[in-house]
Amino acid sequence: MQKVRLILQRILRQLKNKYVAGIFLFVIWLMFFDQNNMIDRYKTRRQLERLKADKAYYLKKIAADSARLEELKSDADHLEKFAREQYLMKKDNEDIFIIKE
Repeated sequence: MQKVRLILQRILRQLKNKYVAGIFLFVIWLMFFDQNNMIDRYKTRRQLERLKADKAYYLKKIAADSARLEELKSDADHLEKFAREQYLMKKDNEDIFIIKE
């Protein structure tokens, strides 16, 4: 308990110095009240990381879709299979049964 009291007295003695108090207030101002404060910087950094992850996901998705598009453009059988599966298209003499799991 005595050590804590000594530490508090030293801190109060240092804060009475106008230069130390000014620097302390300046640091507090920058951390919480400034336009580029620490809280906003943390939120911005989290948002940046989330956007980078989204970018990586969408780049993978674009690559997969581009490969699929080239496959559909090059082969008529694949195009017919895709149309039947995705858009439920059929030939005139066929019946389609949709089974949902």
